Amino acid sequence: MITQGTSWKNDLLLAFCATLVVLAINATSGFPSLADYGADNDSMLRLVEVRDLLGGQGWFDLHQYRMGLAGGFVMHWSRLVDTPIALIILAFDALGASTATAERAAQIIWPLFLYGLTIFVIMRASQRFAGANVAMPSLVLSTAALFFLGIFSPGTLDHHNVQLLLTTTSLWLLMEAPFWRPAALLSGLCAGITLAVGMETAPYVAALGICVAVVCILDENERLTARAFGLGFAVVALVVLVATIRPSAWNTVQCDAFSAVQFVIAALSGFGLAAIAGLSGRSTVKTRAAWMLALAVAVAAVAIVFFPQCLASPYAGIDQRLRAYWLNDVVEAQPFLSVAVNQPKLMASRYVTPFVALLLIGFQLRSRRLHREEILAAILLIVAFGVSLWQVRGSTFSVAFAVLPLSAWIARTRLKASAAQSWRLSARIAAAWLVSLNATWAGVAVAAQSAVQKAPGQVNSDADHALSCGKAADFVDLAATPATTVLASSNLGSAILLFTGHRALAGPYHRNVGGNLAMLDAFTGAEDVARAIIAREHVGLVAICRGDTEEMSLAKEGPTGLAAQLLRGDVPDWLEPVASTAGEPVELYRVR
Repeated sequence: MITQGTSWKNDLLLAFCATLVVLAINATSGFPSLADYGADNDSMLRLVEVRDLLGGQGWFDLHQYRMGLAGGFVMHWSRLVDTPIALIILAFDALGASTATAERAAQIIWPLFLYGLTIFVIMRASQRFAGANVAMPSLVLSTAALFFLGIFSPGTLDHHNVQLLLTTTSLWLLMEAPFWRPAALLSGLCAGITLAVGMETAPYVAALGICVAVVCILDENERLTARAFGLGFAVVALVVLVATIRPSAWNTVQCDAFSAVQFVIAALSGFGLAAIAGLSGRSTVKTRAAWMLALAVAVAAVAIVFFPQCLASPYAGIDQRLRAYWLNDVVEAQPFLSVAVNQPKLMASRYVTPFVALLLIGFQLRSRRLHREEILAAILLIVAFGVSLWQVRGSTFSVAFAVLPLSAWIARTRLKASAAQSWRLSARIAAAWLVSLNATWAGVAVAAQSAVQKAPGQVNSDADHALSCGKAADFVDLAATPATTVLASSNLGSAILLFTGHRALAGPYHRNVGGNLAMLDAFTGAEDVARAIIAREHVGLVAICRGDTEEMSLAKEGPTGLAAQLLRGDVPDWLEPVASTAGEPVELYRVR
């Protein structure tokens, strides 16, 4: 299928203009996501991690020393995301900017740079998917969809935006492979890098790899594509291993971060795919299928025999108390039914447009066979939608992938209307636009909710926590006190590290098991337990954010515990209120 769309230069220019519009919207509103981080704990801690790197912490040292029990804990994030942010800060520092200005520049430039690139990639993929000029619908839909996802807002330094860009790019380049020879190699590189950034993209990387293997089996002409993709995937895994993991840890297995297990699986599957695709002579479909089956069995056997611990649930090792109190209520980890019941607006904005896109693909199947590019996009969309039914975080990808069939639908409807103008066809165009925008469905959900006079249920989650304690001004008094360890709810942890020089016992990270359990026991347990933990961990200050729903959850969990006492205003005699913080968003109590 030959694409008849606009040139890549035009698409790049349109994506750049869309990014400038979003920048202008944020600038005129005073960059609200920078003024108040709200519940964006990951972006706050990412900036802390970059500061630590620039301050001299080792490249291979991912310890977060100022969070958790004494000595801290090792984060599961990648230096691949820290590096460009750090380079932007260094560039502005070299130009004479202050540290605060350099950091602010990085917080604006980096996510908006990713935003523009992702729009461009989705536009190119949409044009290849449709085989026609769908520049305008893909531009509008991708700009709106990514804007309302919120992962590209200024200040968003988390890795999810990087993962979405890399995964979407890998899909697009795989679609381009028959038309541009280097595309398959670059697609494999992107697939390997997105896996190295975070394990959340493993289902999409696996789907891409399986697609490449299947088309290689069925079509002799796809062998070059499969060989290049496999080589790119395996080589980048080797580069990431050498570049981001110290040699002494090459044999260490970390199921939630790139380590020996991910390298071995990637190298075996990538080099194996390349070897099978490069078989000399004319191999038959049966021969290629047999070799691919053997490779799949070998990869599965290696995973089962050598890395069985990584076949369990990603959070299988989390303490049951933390699972019940914290993890089971984190919004991005919620299944579809929970989101539909408790947060209908989120459900409408994240699930409807991907579902409509799947319906459109199904309707196409009834009338004709799908082209190669359509099949690839459909498989990724199905996988992402399936993941989103398990955990809402998958909707980040399904919403983006849905733009491809939705753009093609709008373009077809517009073409019919231009050929035979009528009010019915014009109404169809308007309906297609409205149905394809996730903002439309969010508005419908809000309107319906208002009509029935029913507020959404509260969920103890990152999206609800720290709503009134995400500003630098909230921590001015805390920052002015001598450095110590602070006992606070987990959702204040990242902010304490970012805005002050203190340590935080708790933080919303699954590897900080000891610190989070200590916080939970101190806030919900008996008084002697709280005092013992505070003494053991050398806690000097206790911080309470009355606007944080986590505090309410802690009080509910332990009605006679420390959190409940402080929220009621019953201060135990072994704590001394810091007078200057009375009535402030963050109230402090000094341990006597």
